[in-house]
Amino acid sequence: MRRALAQARKGLGRTSPNPAVGAVIVRDGNILSRGYHRRAGAPHAEIEALNKLGGKAPGATMYVTLEPCNHVGRTPPCTQAIIRSGIRRVVIGMRDPNPGVRGGGAPFLAEHDIEVKLGVLEAECREVNEGFVKHVSTGRPFVMVKSAQTLDGWTATAGGDSKWITNERSRGYVHELRNQADAIMVGVGTILADDPQLTCRLKRGTGKDPLRIVIDTHLRTPLNARILTQDSPAGTILVAGPRVKKSVILDFEKGKNEVVICPTQQGRIDLAALLDILGRRMITRLFVEGGAGIVGSLLRRRLVDKFYIFKAPKVLGGGDGKPMADGSGPRMMKKSISLRNLRVRRFDDDILVIGYPDYNLALST
Repeated sequence: MRRALAQARKGLGRTSPNPAVGAVIVRDGNILSRGYHRRAGAPHAEIEALNKLGGKAPGATMYVTLEPCNHVGRTPPCTQAIIRSGIRRVVIGMRDPNPGVRGGGAPFLAEHDIEVKLGVLEAECREVNEGFVKHVSTGRPFVMVKSAQTLDGWTATAGGDSKWITNERSRGYVHELRNQADAIMVGVGTILADDPQLTCRLKRGTGKDPLRIVIDTHLRTPLNARILTQDSPAGTILVAGPRVKKSVILDFEKGKNEVVICPTQQGRIDLAALLDILGRRMITRLFVEGGAGIVGSLLRRRLVDKFYIFKAPKVLGGGDGKPMADGSGPRMMKKSISLRNLRVRRFDDDILVIGYPDYNLALST
């Protein structure tokens, strides 16, 4: 199943709105075939693995990270192909969480005399598809926030300089996270301060640029900003408020660039409404890289699902740097947001903390 998970991760950021799924076919302790779902409309992981064997695998065991589908979508049901292949045992990481199809595949296979085992490495399988799980249950994307900080908690100097807080290995891992996201989101302040590319620059050109999203209520992004002018397969969306003039919008909508009008709250983009809009566009994994105003607004609305917080061995040593999140926080420490299911990684001298915010704990104390 771990090898099936490795296959599934290859599809992250490429399969939306479908899940990322991996499959491995084994017989007598030997791996016969591997497969993963490459993109929506392409063969599912089970079919890709079976196709490499000519559709036949008599007496074999299939390990698959998600319950095989038993319905007709863009592709035929995987259960039918599994039955025809002669596979005798199917080991499944997690049930399909889609309310429209939940629980159909495993019982169907069992009814056709195939041994089925459910729940193997289920937590790991759910993590791979946490974007898909949230999207099918709420209609919104899974929101991941990344922050790079000094040890005393600053993400930039008072003048906005942040290059570079973390080391090259940490920054390389951020590009891996971009590669696995459907979209990357920043505020217009980040564009004005850094003029970033927001592309995925992995070695050997293996990365995929995510869709770029800029929160820009009043359309202050310069027309020559790199996110609007660079050569990239991915487009850019500027999210503006309803008061922006149509004539101004037309200046931005060239090539793959688009302006999306979103409702506002107190003069700022309503981020909850924006997540609904992005969900309808079938974005399931949204990677947020700043700035502090966006992160603060997301936290106060309880819209962050996962944190990637890098800590570098540097101390800014002042009280006027840029924080991870702007705005008013709680007055008492017991009201702060705790993180659960923590993992800690090292990138040379940098430390990365990965965790999920527990809003219920903050609300109950």
